Amino acid sequence: MKLSRRRSLVADISLFVVALVWGGGFVAVKDALDSITPFYIMALRLTGAAIMLALIFFKTMKDITRKDIICGSIVGIFLFSAFTAQTIGLQYTTAGKQAFLTTLYVVIVPFFAWKVEKKRPDLYSLFSALLALVGIGFLNIGDSFSLNMNLGDWLTLLCAFLYAAHIISVAHYAKKVNPIILSVIQMLFAGLVSLVCALIFEPRFGGINKGAFFSIFYLIVFSTAFAFVVQNVAQKYTHPNHVGIILCLESVFGAILSVIILKEVFTLNMVIGCVIIFIALIISETKLSFIKALHKEEDITFTSN
Repeated sequence: MKLSRRRSLVADISLFVVALVWGGGFVAVKDALDSITPFYIMALRLTGAAIMLALIFFKTMKDITRKDIICGSIVGIFLFSAFTAQTIGLQYTTAGKQAFLTTLYVVIVPFFAWKVEKKRPDLYSLFSALLALVGIGFLNIGDSFSLNMNLGDWLTLLCAFLYAAHIISVAHYAKKVNPIILSVIQMLFAGLVSLVCALIFEPRFGGINKGAFFSIFYLIVFSTAFAFVVQNVAQKYTHPNHVGIILCLESVFGAILSVIILKEVFTLNMVIGCVIIFIALIISETKLSFIKALHKEEDITFTSN
């Protein structure tokens, strides 16, 4: 029992680190955009992470099949689309704001699942969606109480929808093929498509300067490859509700790090919007089950007394 609790604690701490790393990913991308164009960033990040994971799981990758490639490529289309909207969008908005807008995929997923699996969203999902809309309003209201949604904000909202579609596609195809192979193929596919788009639409690649080297290294090793491995292992040893709550902290860390590292400014309205969106994410992900569990514990204690 003690070993199980210890594993659960280690898993929760690991997921906490993943949320912190993902939060830092928004800052890393924003920093890299100062010297590298969006599609080249995606190409470097995704192909680098795919190669790294393929080497780590070399024995598993030897069993790759044609079906794995087809499924991974389909999922890779959604991953490429989401990363494109996110990376290009970050050119026009702040890292802190994008951190909260991106994680709205948590609220959107149940509605996509309704379309695919014919499972109607519950009241928690509906309330979370309405609360998220209120949060978006506060996040983008200026001092004159006018809505300040720029191109980057709209692209980030599109990214949230695309991430939700990506999650649904992963859930669907992971049942048919090895999830590790699926992850590597989707990253490699999205990375190669990014490279093709970079060669067609962007200026000639001038290399990675010293200023952007750490950001690219961080995105490949920590924000993509490391986070994927740790998340998949840690989720085996902790409660799903813990996973939802901890990973939602990604948006909080993204906002905090953007203020500390990038010196971004948050107005009072933006802080209120972030808090409202975070509450919406928690409700959508956990269904407030931790409050129900607390009441049960109190009832048991009262009865025993």
